[in-house]
Amino acid sequence: MKLFLKISLFILIPAFASAQQDVYFETWSNSQADSMLILLKTTDNDTTKMFLSRCLGFHYQETNRDSSLYFHQQQLVLARKLQFKLWEADALDQAGWVLSYLKNYPLSLEYFIEGINILENPDCEKNIWMLTIFSIEKDPQQARLRSLGFINNDLSQLYKATGNRTKEKETLYHALRIGESIPNSAVIALVSANLSQCYYALNQLDSSLFFGRKSIQQMNISDYKTYKGYVYNTIGNVYLKQGQNEFAKKYFDSAIIANIEVNSLVQLPNTYLSLSDLYRSMGQIDSALYYAKKALEDDNRFGGLDRVSQAYNTLYLLYKEQENKDSMFTYLRLSKTLDDSLNRVEKEKIYAYQNIGFNEQIKIKDQENERIEKENTIRIYVLLIGIGVFMLIAFLLYRNNRNRKKATELLQKQKTEIEVQKKNVEITLSELKSAQSQLIQSEKMASLGELTAGIAHEIQNPLNFVNNFSEVNSELIDELKTELAIGNKQQAIELADDIKANEQKINHHGKRADAIVKGMLQHSRSSTGKKELTDINSLCDEYLRLSYHGLRAKDKTFNATMKTDFDQTLEKINIIPQDIGRVILNVLTNAFYAVSEKKKQLGDGYEPTVLINTRKVNKHIEIHVNDNGNGIPQKVLDKIFQPFFTTKPTGQGTGLGLSLSYDIVKAHGGELKVETKEGEGSTFIISITQ
Repeated sequence: MKLFLKISLFILIPAFASAQQDVYFETWSNSQADSMLILLKTTDNDTTKMFLSRCLGFHYQETNRDSSLYFHQQQLVLARKLQFKLWEADALDQAGWVLSYLKNYPLSLEYFIEGINILENPDCEKNIWMLTIFSIEKDPQQARLRSLGFINNDLSQLYKATGNRTKEKETLYHALRIGESIPNSAVIALVSANLSQCYYALNQLDSSLFFGRKSIQQMNISDYKTYKGYVYNTIGNVYLKQGQNEFAKKYFDSAIIANIEVNSLVQLPNTYLSLSDLYRSMGQIDSALYYAKKALEDDNRFGGLDRVSQAYNTLYLLYKEQENKDSMFTYLRLSKTLDDSLNRVEKEKIYAYQNIGFNEQIKIKDQENERIEKENTIRIYVLLIGIGVFMLIAFLLYRNNRNRKKATELLQKQKTEIEVQKKNVEITLSELKSAQSQLIQSEKMASLGELTAGIAHEIQNPLNFVNNFSEVNSELIDELKTELAIGNKQQAIELADDIKANEQKINHHGKRADAIVKGMLQHSRSSTGKKELTDINSLCDEYLRLSYHGLRAKDKTFNATMKTDFDQTLEKINIIPQDIGRVILNVLTNAFYAVSEKKKQLGDGYEPTVLINTRKVNKHIEIHVNDNGNGIPQKVLDKIFQPFFTTKPTGQGTGLGLSLSYDIVKAHGGELKVETKEGEGSTFIISITQ
């Protein structure tokens, strides 16, 4: 016991003090591993030996898988001796995973099946030694399900190694559902990493990227870093296949850093080969050769023979492109010799694996038959009970038959009443819809009134000029006649020139009035519903003047400062100008109304100001209408875009202006929003996609 406490102080406390209280997050330095080896040899405590064997098995998983298998099998022996079921299942999982990478498929499958059978039985949740290793929350069920998620993930990699992509994907999604049901970020991260690789192999690149990014996100949440380099490498290969070499290089570099950080000497050569493929695709053969040789060097030390063969083949292809025949044939011979050997051994192992799978299927079938037999027995008892219950129910039904008839009559009566009420509701709804249509039409007519008043005021100025110059010309013509009568030719010519100049001015202002009318007709006519290229600055400027003069037509005493700040670089945008014009007119009319009301409250000490500006923000055109009125109270701010809501006195507004404006802008794929401060004013922002 003293020795166990010493180990706990020496290893466990420093490991868990870093807040990584999760066995799957444990990373041990070589010096710590050496210390654990010494302690393993000196202790007689079986639980301590089991724990240390597990730690050492994890330590060697990515550096020396033969050693990793040895220690996990030691963990398995001790767990069985101690009858620690969850630890036994965990040892079966870890050893099965290492065996699959060492290509011992039959034994790997046996381990996985035995481990899953243990974990699917809730009995293994009882009396878990050092529960916090498997569940930080000290939840036995979570510990079991978490381990079940991991073992299904690892089983999927056995299916992958034996070429069964369908079972691989099916098992991965089963593991993902388990991880998300707990939920546990480490399980989700690892399963998503393998789904990313699976979809990459199936050439479904979008799905591969989705799960790769999901895995990185979950790794960052859980701080599970062991296979971050593996995921980065998969994402890099996706970008390489898509021809996005810059992104591919970025992720390959990240993969190298991540693998070195966790001392993953097994995963590192994969990234070197990926970099070799990248440089080969870019025509940089020297760089490609450099990384292919690095991959071969590391695979000879840490990888399997299949990966050595892959490195040989890459070097063969690179030397072939260089037309270096000696090196090309050397690596071709090495690759073919190793491939032939691997294929023979691989076939033997897969055949043995398939036999194990067939025997397991027979075992499962026998278990299924036994289960069906038990279910049939239960069904017979249930049927007998059901017959008795049926007889009882028949008696009760007979006794209650009269009550049901009465209830049916009552229901029929209620149904008739409901039908009458339904018709009344439908009539009321129809009347409400009619009233709503009338209100909407009223709002449109109100907008038309504002527009008409503005047009009238706009035309008034050029008409005044025309009238004035016409009267002056009439007087000049009388003077011209007088001068001609007395023979003053020079004075008559000067008067004729003045008359001509005035006629030109009359013509100018007449054309100005004509342009105003045509422009207003263009923007006030019924909407055709068709979009057209429109100068948004001109549209805003026209409706600013129309809105202002519309209010002036109602209240001659009203004056306000109008400011514009238009972005002159804006291009024409594709909109329905009549609809957007109504939105601008409505927002401007509200702004002038707000400053007019504040002017009535404050008098001469207040200067009403309305500012309209346009700007480009990313892919949107924004129109800002700012006023220095009283602002909108926070308590009603959320309601201003609702139909029939208005802050104006009864009879002065329908409450449909902003609601209709909101719908128009939304139909253009835009957004209408407001920023306000009580007592200081409001800014309405119309955002339209360019």
